[in-house]
Amino acid sequence: MNTAEHKSDGKARLPRDERRAQLLSAALEVFTIAGYHSAAMDEIADAAGVSKPVLYQHFPSKLDLYLAVLDVHIDSLVYEIHKALASGAENSDRVAATIGAYFDFIDNEGEAFRLLFESDMNVEPQVRERLNRMTYDCAAAISAVISLETGIPKEASMLLSVGLIGTAQVTARHWLDRDGSLSREQAIHLVSTLAWRGISSIPRTEELYNL
Repeated sequence: MNTAEHKSDGKARLPRDERRAQLLSAALEVFTIAGYHSAAMDEIADAAGVSKPVLYQHFPSKLDLYLAVLDVHIDSLVYEIHKALASGAENSDRVAATIGAYFDFIDNEGEAFRLLFESDMNVEPQVRERLNRMTYDCAAAISAVISLETGIPKEASMLLSVGLIGTAQVTARHWLDRDGSLSREQAIHLVSTLAWRGISSIPRTEELYNL
């Protein structure tokens, strides 16, 4: 059950989880525009329409707030990758859905995409650990499908998985920065075709060891 915050005059404020979501949304906007180091907690509190003490009640420091923003959107992206892999019976459809998940993430959460992949905080150890976890979790999900379909060892399937998500990330970032001459659907089709034609030619176990 949600617990509501209360004003000193007894009037109910937002339930705690709703307030937290509001603060995270405001923080994402400020961090994306200003960058971590230039963003101020005062500015985030103003954007959320709360006092700074209320902000600190939920997040003891700016780093805690930043990491919480990352966690929300990392979990969202990893969930979308799992959903994409379960979306079709044909492997070509799974590849297209996986590529599409990154482009859809941009469409729906463009600010979060920039925060995850273009942040000035990527060298911070706690941030880097989360981004590494995101890459690993996405790659592990894809690797399980590749290994099942080809029988190749885990290390080989993980390598291919990292290559696939690297392709998806880089091309999605490129598309995001362009002038929109290619639609999302056209971009997904081009990149998924490239990825499928590459990954569908991967040899099965017995062929791999004869290379």
